[in-house]
Amino acid sequence: MADRVTVIGWDGSPLTGAARAALGAATLVAGAAHHLALPEVPPAAERVRLGSVALAARRIAAHRGTAVVFADGDPGFFGVVRTLRAPEFGLEVEVVPAVSSVAAAFARAGMPWDDAQVVVAHRRTLRRAVNVCRAHTKVAVLTSPGAGPAELGLLLEGVHRTFVICEELGTEREQVTVVTSDKAADHTWRDPNVVIVIGGPAGRGVAADGGDWIAGRDQGAGPRGWVQPDEAYGSYGSYGDGPGDRLGEGETELLRAAQLARLGPRVGDLVWDIGCGSGAFATEAARAGAAVIAVDRDPQACARTDAVARRFGVQLQVVQGTAPHVLENLPEPDVVRVGGGGAPVVSAVADRRPQRIVTHAATRDAAELIGRDLTEHGYRVECALLQSVELDTRAWTETERSVAFLLSGVLPDRAP
Repeated sequence: MADRVTVIGWDGSPLTGAARAALGAATLVAGAAHHLALPEVPPAAERVRLGSVALAARRIAAHRGTAVVFADGDPGFFGVVRTLRAPEFGLEVEVVPAVSSVAAAFARAGMPWDDAQVVVAHRRTLRRAVNVCRAHTKVAVLTSPGAGPAELGLLLEGVHRTFVICEELGTEREQVTVVTSDKAADHTWRDPNVVIVIGGPAGRGVAADGGDWIAGRDQGAGPRGWVQPDEAYGSYGSYGDGPGDRLGEGETELLRAAQLARLGPRVGDLVWDIGCGSGAFATEAARAGAAVIAVDRDPQACARTDAVARRFGVQLQVVQGTAPHVLENLPEPDVVRVGGGGAPVVSAVADRRPQRIVTHAATRDAAELIGRDLTEHGYRVECALLQSVELDTRAWTETERSVAFLLSGVLPDRAP
């Protein structure tokens, strides 16, 4: 095992005294080509080109001597330190930090970043990174080959964003380019790069109490509660300036709460809300941090959904069209709520294999039809009869009663 391992963060600045001292004593140096070409690297030291960090860690663990590992930016922030400290390698490391590439990118753009989401995009996580860009107004994406600005732009089709693309930060070839997301695929971008993704309509009246106090997305922003009272949506006009329609039978507060609990939308997910109606469920899924595509054939329902999303300060995409045909060109969902369309729409959704599907039915026969179809598609099905009775607490008299069959399907091979 190496006697000593020092990880040096490199941001293009001159090496610190501590970094020079560690490097001068090194018998093995690992890093990218531009790190290994630095004049401070001892000529007699073994040089390891850093491709797979795990492979390099094995080499270092087997090395007798002192090792230095170079990493761009801050190596403790989505960097090599995590892998080197993994139990299977048994390495204890000292770290000489540098400015992270995310901090450098926002500095080049002249923007604050305490309110930004930060994600890593590679081939396995690209879709989830894109979903975060759909759901949030400011995201920094640490890219990788095959999961760069072009791929981000292609997967954001239909959602307008601005890209600030920072290539080869800290080097003589550093370049910062601003393009719209739909133009990102028209260029070839150099690695490594960081993409700042900006955009989406601004919310109204949802700032957290006390102003800025926590980095990233404030989960406590906006009104309390997983779901809001029916009147928060039923009284909200199509364009936010007048009385609206009552919520549909599948949008009542308690049913929405049960649907939300069964689906469990979270950051990185893409939610389809088919038959979005007032926009209540779509807005609440977006408040959970998920990306949401809200679908309805009624243009007034689409306008209401867009207005409610703006009111609550969340980002979602509204698509007008009739299901199931309109679903064909939508990106793959993680979880889906079917608020309208019945068994044919549920069947079309199941063909796309989301992890979870939730819907409701007004009768037992309709519930059985949907349940059988989900079972045939390989889903584990649960059904519950939900009955709620609203009481006027002044006289404790019944004011409204609603009954619905709640159906949910979970795909076992994709759960949780």
